[in-house]
Amino acid sequence: MGRSGVARGEVARGATAQDDVELDLQRYFPYRLARLAEQVSLAVAEVYSERFALTRQEWRVLAILGTRPEIATKQIGPLTTLDKMQVSRAVQGLESRGIASRKHHPDDRRELIVSLTAAGRALYRKIVPYALQRETKLLEALTPEEVAVLDRAMRKLAAALA
Repeated sequence: MGRSGVARGEVARGATAQDDVELDLQRYFPYRLARLAEQVSLAVAEVYSERFALTRQEWRVLAILGTRPEIATKQIGPLTTLDKMQVSRAVQGLESRGIASRKHHPDDRRELIVSLTAAGRALYRKIVPYALQRETKLLEALTPEEVAVLDRAMRKLAAALA
């Protein structure tokens, strides 16, 4: 029986099918995935936050910058899920500590180009082994086959949402 006293699947006179619909948040996939993502993010934050005094946003920008010589600030957001303001604050924070530097794009003075300084590259090289070690530790809960299945499922979901 549903909340209205009518068996599931039946609709009481004057009621709509939506009147008897319930959502168990603890079993709701988007919520469970968001919770898991937050838990993983917090577990990884111990690496960059406690040891290296970086915010989540600064770490994401540092990780993007570490794989390329430079990048336009407008390209950082889509690669990190950060909005413009978060990117701006993260870049400012990294720049104020001598980790990153900004310059104007030669063809468009409104666009800023960001790169890591020598100190930023050294910091990146120092953090990466810890981050990869943390990833390995997290994935130890799964078999290699489960890791492969999870990777495929994540790629499929990302493609479906694109």
